[in-house]
Parts: sequence; structure tokens; C-alpha cells
Amino acid sequence: MQLNTPSTHEDPAASRLDIAVVQFAPSIDPVANLAALREHFAEAANSGAKVIVAPEYSMFAVTELDERVVAVAEPLTGPFATGLAQFAKELGVHLVAGIVEQVAPDARQIYNTLVAFGPDGELVARYRKVHLYDAFGQLESDWVRAGEIETPATFTVGGVTFGMQTCFDLRFPEGARRVAVEGAQVLLLPAQWIPGPNKVDQWTTLLRARAIENTIYVAAADQGAPRGAGSSMIIDPTGAVLAELGAETGVLRAEIDLARVAQVRVTNPSLALRRFAITERI
Repeated sequence: MQLNTPSTHEDPAASRLDIAVVQFAPSIDPVANLAALREHFAEAANSGAKVIVAPEYSMFAVTELDERVVAVAEPLTGPFATGLAQFAKELGVHLVAGIVEQVAPDARQIYNTLVAFGPDGELVARYRKVHLYDAFGQLESDWVRAGEIETPATFTVGGVTFGMQTCFDLRFPEGARRVAVEGAQVLLLPAQWIPGPNKVDQWTTLLRARAIENTIYVAAADQGAPRGAGSSMIIDPTGAVLAELGAETGVLRAEIDLARVAQVRVTNPSLALRRFAITERI
């Protein structure tokens, strides 16, 4: 992998926009979840956000995966994704959310997928979770097929480039580094961070670390209680928390400013100074 270095000379005149994070508690009813998201998205859009990110498994959420997740899975052209696309077009924003993607009609596994729709209702990026949650007594791989290792999924809005990772990916710093090397100044991280001892502390520490080590913004949308630990937040390239929630549902908003990214990368040129590349593990 070539050691590309993101530019530290972005044009500040075209590089400021508001983003929002939605924290809610999805259920096993995709129709109800879509309706709840519509209200949160509208609130965020009305506040001026141009990019809005919702949690992992926004479409369907359980504490432990089972055959129900296979039964509810849909293709990217299914009603849930189509609903998200319609909301993006109606509100004139970019929307990101986690869906349960069908691998094939007769498959016994699904993809844990993030989709990003633009204000024209078109799919602008898709990311299938690479690191599956086979930890803390869970075996996501029993029901989920890992995504292929691909060029990081990114999209650009108003001169700002966004990359995507999902939940357990957060524990693997090379994933976020690949996103930053690809040119993203903002990492969007939907999650269903399962509650437990020290889990919120780990979540917040890792989120801030990914921001600091890559000198990027991080916008993390977690599920609220009871199936998620909450603590969604937006973090700047120094690791400073710009906005955060507890366990309750709600919407966070903050401004992304590429002049801030450029300034931080002059002071702390860690991406330019790194000595190691990242290769896929076979």
C-alpha cells in the first residue's frame, strides 16, 4: 500500500458545514424504526445539518442476533433503504444509517451494511462491516458475513470528505487509518455498542484516539438504551468533544471546519510522519 498523505492545504472558503448524529433505540420493527428516523432526520435537517448519521442496525435491533435477522434482511433496493433515500431527497441532505442487507434470497447470513444517500436520493457510498463482533460472549459471524476488503467507502459534501466504519471496527485502528489515508477528514461511525462494565469508557477513549491519531473529526452514532450504551459524540481532530449525549435519545450537531483540520495537521503532522503502511491480513 502506497503511503499517500492527505493534503494539509484544504481551501477554508469551501470547507465548513454542519453535521448531525442521531441517537435512538431501534426495535425489531423496521417500519417503526423508519418512522422514528424520519422525525430525527427532520429535526437535524431543520437545525442546518447537511450530513446526518444514524446508528448501526437502525433497521432492526436485538441484543443477540438470531434467525430473525436473516428473515428481515433486504437488498439495497428494499423498502428500508428506499425510505432512507426518500428522506434524503425530501430533506435535501446526505443520510447515513445501518441496515440489514440481504446477501442472497436463500442465504443464511446477512451483511451488516452502512448506506449513504445523497440529496438526489441516490446511493453515494456503501460499507459492509469488516470486523465482526466475535467478542464479549457474542458471535456476530454466526449470522453476518464479513464485507470484502475494499477501497475505503467515502463521499464528499461541500468540499468535506467523509469515510465510514462500523462499531467493532473502532477497536482496529488500521481501519480508521485507511479511511484517513484515503482522504477523509471526517469518520462516521454508526454503532450498537453493547452495554457492559467499562464499555462506555472504552468507547469514548477509542473514539477520541481515532480522532487524535488521524487528525480527523469523528462523528459516532450509537444506539440508545437498552440495547446500546449511548454516549454518541462528535469529536474534533485534537480529540476535543464538541457534542455528546448520555443514554437518552436525541440529536447532536456540530460544525466541521477543514481549516481546523489543516491547522491541527501543521501542529501535529502525524500522518505525514508515519513510517508504516497497512496491508491486508491473509
